[in-house]
Amino acid sequence: MGRGRSPEPLDFFIWTVEDVGLWLEEINLGSYRQVFEENGVNGEYLESLSMFTTEQILRFIRRCHMKWGDFITLCKELRRIKVACLKGEQEVREAMVALACLSTVFVRAAKQNRKSRVVSLKLEP
Repeated sequence: MGRGRSPEPLDFFIWTVEDVGLWLEEINLGSYRQVFEENGVNGEYLESLSMFTTEQILRFIRRCHMKWGDFITLCKELRRIKVACLKGEQEVREAMVALACLSTVFVRAAKQNRKSRVVSLKLEP
């Protein structure tokens, strides 16, 4: 992502720490940007939040000094993005170029890491 430019919601699971910070600003949780950066919270980490145990969630909230209501807001916004992605409702703001072998790369990555999620993108001309 370019510096200062909003990250693409479609790609939230590959967001960098900087992308997460920009997104936090967008959803009015910018006060947590610095602590998220200090803790290395990226898109992959946000994706894994849904699989956290209660103890892990509480540890995350403490480490990031989050208010409970702000954590709920964070989760709701993540869920909104995930649902929109699954329904194909996300708008992509720039043209994407897809290689024919892209799905093969995703499948290989998933086989190497059982926690990986394979995402299929439907591209229309």
